[in-house]
Amino acid sequence: MSVSESNCVPPFVPETAFGIWFLRTHTWEHHVLRVAINDLTRLIDVPLPDAPEIVDVGCGQGKSLRLLAEAFRPRRILGIDYHQASLEQAALAARACERSFPRSHQNSPHTGTKFELLHGDCARLPLPTASADIVFCHQTFHHLVEQERALAEFYRVLKPGGVLLFAESTEAYIRSWVIRLLFRHPMHVQKSAEGYLAMIRDAGFRFADRNVSLPYLWWSRAADFGLFERLGLHRPKPGKRRETLVNVAAVKAT
Repeated sequence: MSVSESNCVPPFVPETAFGIWFLRTHTWEHHVLRVAINDLTRLIDVPLPDAPEIVDVGCGQGKSLRLLAEAFRPRRILGIDYHQASLEQAALAARACERSFPRSHQNSPHTGTKFELLHGDCARLPLPTASADIVFCHQTFHHLVEQERALAEFYRVLKPGGVLLFAESTEAYIRSWVIRLLFRHPMHVQKSAEGYLAMIRDAGFRFADRNVSLPYLWWSRAADFGLFERLGLHRPKPGKRRETLVNVAAVKAT
């Protein structure tokens, strides 16, 4: 596992102390991240290499590393983040994966997986063109100011036929009062589920309805956190609600 730096300095909105703490919690890892990876895996309908190269853009504190290794058995996971303190935590997470799943253990699904971390900007990825089989972008995009440029970079670094796994909160969630209170985001770039899907398609990716999911998870409903539904008082249906999450497995056209 190695760590190197890029000198690019992007515009960004610093996260709150609460937000940085929350990304270390069990709720984040198991109710947000794990659920999203399981859903995205289900949406893929193209063959993947036996040991893919994965780029985790906005890897944060590295909670995704073990989950991605379990899901895809990759040859390498390369995590990129701009927040240096989070990368230091990600390095600890990578070392823990290496200790838990030594490469000499032939029965391990992680056998041969290498972990590498880079300091960099998603809009200026320090990676070669057509070098990744999978780009994993989970709850990162709504933090980015240069979203179009970042999508172009995701497209560039993917190999032809490579897959973008995109999981994002929509403006309906990001603009809610509780999220505004506890977290920080560039509010002028937030989009609806339809807006994100159109943006991904315009960037050159292809996907069908079967490759898209619109989860309506309790934590993504900041107005009541699903309480009204659990009490049987309100059960909004797809097409008649403001979607709060969008997941898509999109392919770089060959």
